[in-house]
Amino acid sequence: VADRLARGVLAWVLPYPGRFRLALKAAGLGRPFAGLLKKLPLTRPFGHMLDLAPQSVPAKSRFAEAGRFAPKGERRGRVAMLSGCAQPVLKPEINEATIRLLNGLGVEVIIAEGESCCGSLTHHMGREEQALASVRNNVDVWTREIENGGLDAIIITASGCGTTIKDYGHMLARDPAYAAKAARVASLAKDITEYLSILDLPQLPANGRTVAHHSACSMQHGQKITTLPKLLLQKAGYKVKEPAEGHLCCGSAGTYNMLQPEISGELKARKIKNIEATKPDLIATGNIGCMTQIGTGTRIPIRHTVELLAEAYG
Repeated sequence: VADRLARGVLAWVLPYPGRFRLALKAAGLGRPFAGLLKKLPLTRPFGHMLDLAPQSVPAKSRFAEAGRFAPKGERRGRVAMLSGCAQPVLKPEINEATIRLLNGLGVEVIIAEGESCCGSLTHHMGREEQALASVRNNVDVWTREIENGGLDAIIITASGCGTTIKDYGHMLARDPAYAAKAARVASLAKDITEYLSILDLPQLPANGRTVAHHSACSMQHGQKITTLPKLLLQKAGYKVKEPAEGHLCCGSAGTYNMLQPEISGELKARKIKNIEATKPDLIATGNIGCMTQIGTGTRIPIRHTVELLAEAYG
């Protein structure tokens, strides 16, 4: 019963940035009762949710709204960017850094009107119809952009979302009204590091900072992207270290850390021990879930890979 209740609440809140923002603000009132909630069978998952909630909620960024963000100088490309649902609420700096970096490289960035959650959160929880409704919505939204100006790529900065969007063609393969459109959208989907790798970023001198790179499961196993983030960080002047057992999950896994907290906690402790053993100045990763999970267990600053690249390239 507790699991079903928690899944229902998560499916109603997480895919919707407005609801999620309100829930995080309310978490401040509930945090003193987290210990009590974890002792009661029916409310146990909600106690663990409170443990993951940030102490404060960042201000809403203008980059979370639909719009066109023009490049500096001559236009070299035009892309749509998934704004996301949880990420722009928890870490608006990620979208800001992505747009700033791409605009500086001559790339026009579109956040399409009407975009919704990619569908991965509800898909993982077995709420297939809710997930497919989000998928169809996004296929329609991005198809309009493809047909009205064209797109070189659909950029995703959360690898969990990227894995799902690249699978849109499969998810709607049996829908005659959407199969072809979904396949076209999926073919344009790229993680931000995939797109940046074709823009020939210059080699920068060493900046003296050591970065431990954590590769999210959805990145290395789901999308098979293993070397690009590290190569980009090295090109930007960072010294990159790979923690031991890098193939293992950090325990986030979408909503897993809220629904299976004991196993998730063991994975987190193991991951953090391996990361801290590299003695880094920073931790870099490409997934908001991993950032939230790892960030609750270490004092080492954790940043999205694109944030570090945007800083390095000004």
